[in-house]
Amino acid sequence: MRYVLVATVAALLASSPAYAIGCITGGVAGAVAGHVVHHGVVGAVGGCIAGHELHKRQLQQQRLQQQQNYPVQQQQ
Repeated sequence: MRYVLVATVAALLASSPAYAIGCITGGVAGAVAGHVVHHGVVGAVGGCIAGHELHKRQLQQQRLQQQQNYPVQQQQ
C-alpha cells in the first residue's frame, strides 16, 4: 500500500516539474512531522500538496508585484 502511494506521488512529481520545488520541500517537512507521530508517508503526501500550493501562490504574488512595478504606457 505504501509503495503504491509513493509511486503515485513520484508520477505526479514527474508530470508537473514547474512546482516540484514546493512539493519537495513540503514533502520533506511533512515526512519529518509525520514521522514523529508514526505517519511519515501520509505527512509527506500532505506536505507535498501544501508545499505545491504555497509555492504556486508565492509565484502568483511575485508576478502581480512585477506587473504593478512596470509603468503603464498611455496611448496618445
